[in-house]
Amino acid sequence: MTAAQVAESLAVGDVVDEVAFTVEAGKVGEFARATRTTDAVHTDPAAAAAAGFVAPPATATHVVVSGHHRDQRRMVERLGLSLERVVVGSVRWRYRRPLVVGDRLRGVRRLVADERVGGDDKPAMRRLTLATTFVDDAGEAAVEWREIVLERGR
Repeated sequence: MTAAQVAESLAVGDVVDEVAFTVEAGKVGEFARATRTTDAVHTDPAAAAAAGFVAPPATATHVVVSGHHRDQRRMVERLGLSLERVVVGSVRWRYRRPLVVGDRLRGVRRLVADERVGGDDKPAMRRLTLATTFVDDAGEAAVEWREIVLERGR
């Protein structure tokens, strides 16, 4: 079965992949440095406690760490994408609550939309909308991640 045939079997609403990871102190510190976050709540447990957190909170884009735990190659194959023609169109996060060190999250990524745009005088571009809901150990949604992936036409 070709990648395109596999992609055709995925319909809007289908699960693309699943991932699980723990919010780790070291990664929170790395994200704080990478994003030049200077607020000590992200790296100092005492500062986090003084601010009302049970543990240091993660920075706003922390769930991208899930990419290190996902089988990205399998996702590309399942969606029938040609990676050399793919770019990220946009990313949006909606937090239901702050993530803190020690949180264990499970995310389910679903295909929300698969559209062709253009095509009259130029090759059609494919626009995929994917949504991942990350839930905690209690089964409560903590973060929703919506991404648009663009694949330029051939």
